[in-house]
Amino acid sequence: MCGIVGYIGYREAWPIVLKGLKRLEYRGYDSAGIALINNSGQSIYKKAGKVAVLEEFAEHQDRTGTIGMGHTRWATHGVPSDRNSHPHTSNNGKLSIIHNGIIENYATLKEELIGRGHEFKSDTDTEVLIHLIEEIQKIENLDLLEAVRLALNEVSGAYAIVIMDKDHPDQLIAARKGSPMVIGVGKGEYFIASDATPIIEYTKNVIYLKDGEIALVTREDLLVKQLDNIVQTPLIQELELKLEMLEKGGFEHFMLKEIYEQPRSIKDCMRGRIYPAEGKVQLGGIKEFAEKLKNIDRIIIVACGTSWHAGLVGEYLIEEYARIPVEVEYASEFRYRNPIITEKDVVIAISQSGETADTMAAIEMAKERGATIFGICNVAGASIPRLTHAGVYTHAGPEIGVASTKAFTAQVTVLTLMAFYMAQQKGTITASKMIELLTELDHIPEKIQKALESNDIIKEVAEKIKDSRNCLFLGRGSGFPVALEGALKLKEISYIHAEGYPAAEMKHGPIALIDEEMPVVFIATKNSSYEKVISNIQEVKARKGKVIAIVTEGDTEVQKMADYCIEIPDANEAFLPLLATIPLQLLSYHIAVMRGCNVDQPRNLAKSVTVE
Repeated sequence: MCGIVGYIGYREAWPIVLKGLKRLEYRGYDSAGIALINNSGQSIYKKAGKVAVLEEFAEHQDRTGTIGMGHTRWATHGVPSDRNSHPHTSNNGKLSIIHNGIIENYATLKEELIGRGHEFKSDTDTEVLIHLIEEIQKIENLDLLEAVRLALNEVSGAYAIVIMDKDHPDQLIAARKGSPMVIGVGKGEYFIASDATPIIEYTKNVIYLKDGEIALVTREDLLVKQLDNIVQTPLIQELELKLEMLEKGGFEHFMLKEIYEQPRSIKDCMRGRIYPAEGKVQLGGIKEFAEKLKNIDRIIIVACGTSWHAGLVGEYLIEEYARIPVEVEYASEFRYRNPIITEKDVVIAISQSGETADTMAAIEMAKERGATIFGICNVAGASIPRLTHAGVYTHAGPEIGVASTKAFTAQVTVLTLMAFYMAQQKGTITASKMIELLTELDHIPEKIQKALESNDIIKEVAEKIKDSRNCLFLGRGSGFPVALEGALKLKEISYIHAEGYPAAEMKHGPIALIDEEMPVVFIATKNSSYEKVISNIQEVKARKGKVIAIVTEGDTEVQKMADYCIEIPDANEAFLPLLATIPLQLLSYHIAVMRGCNVDQPRNLAKSVTVE
């Protein structure tokens, strides 16, 4: 959540920081600000609203300077407003800070600082932190780096921070704990950001700060320490990200581009991992645990949001093919229970960003209890790959739209591969069956490409139901998590109330909601529960509900009953979630566009939830 950009070097900082904030808009925010140091001192510009509002506000003001930092804020402490926007300054006005995360003990610290004469101009926890740093620096007569280090040892919570000092315009200080931060390494310049998207235009060499590290950045050098004052040797890595991945490429929205990228992203996810002719799956990331997988008692999948829905699909696949019991938990609930976990358990943590706070906390708890932790993540260098024992990257490429699309199908693809890999280790699938499944999986990208050809029909359906106030999504078996994901997409970007249910549960309550104003979306493909779903459709039609059905290509039976049918290619039931999800993504997208919603940046949402 939120976005951080910092620059120190020989170029003008304003355009670099401003462009960086625009690149980070996808993370979700409600206000923006930039601080610069130049010959006239320190200049701070901040406004509630979009980055464009900030840009217009500062248009005719002094924006010179070769050191600067910027921030997009997603409100936690204090309502969205100009005064609560970052950057915030110290009591004497010399220090400024931008901050992602939450300082949990800010109230106690604030009370103490007020008693020492500090006056606060905002309602934020962030302002308390910069006042604390100033106070420690003054009392102990320390340099800024040491004052920051001591202050961070006194706070609890999560943070990624950048600090500037008006009296020392030759340095930036950055630190992180529980919130991501990457430093781009240039020649005579450094870049700081929440993720690599603002950096890739200028350098491919980056350092991912680790939890509990603090960095002193000058134009020519970088010093990294742990909070216990031990100097570290940072590892410089090369980004695989390409600049064109961050552009819309002719599409109206990033979300639409990312929906259409799924044939490629799924192919990239499978590349080098499946060998259909041999009936083999190779997952190098978990290879060293192949023997353990033969004897595990249970798999626990922890995730949040869309990743949780992917986990539910994984439950069906792993239990069906590998015959291992699976539990799927919301990480946000799991971490606050006292779950029974043993060393015979494998915990699979799923997160697109690799920075989801609740998922990371769940990982830490499971590790303490002896479980083996696998990660499924899309972002190289993120926190979750570093916390887990092993794992598999999804290779979906950057996902800019807040509502996850290609990341979801990539996660489902990885879970499919893991299910087959585990089955391979345990011998629960015959060689001939594995060849059959992998051969079909290898052609799924082509079938997804075909599913995308229904876009025009989906657009017509969207026009018919765009003014609905509620919507039900129903499915059976692995179609149930697809229904949940379809409902979430509609809620996220169109603000229509939608719920996903197992189709069989409709009679246990939701059927009371059905009338001629209620659209009901069915996952009604030809699979093992096809006849049961037809029965559910008839029950909805008997109550005058509008039925939109996702059906197998060539279906005639559902066509007779449904108001609208959207066809997808025929496929093995194992791959239904990958195909049936596509029309639901497009349906939500077109409805949101027709309703005038901000598709890529829905209100109140953040791409990566890095705070509790």
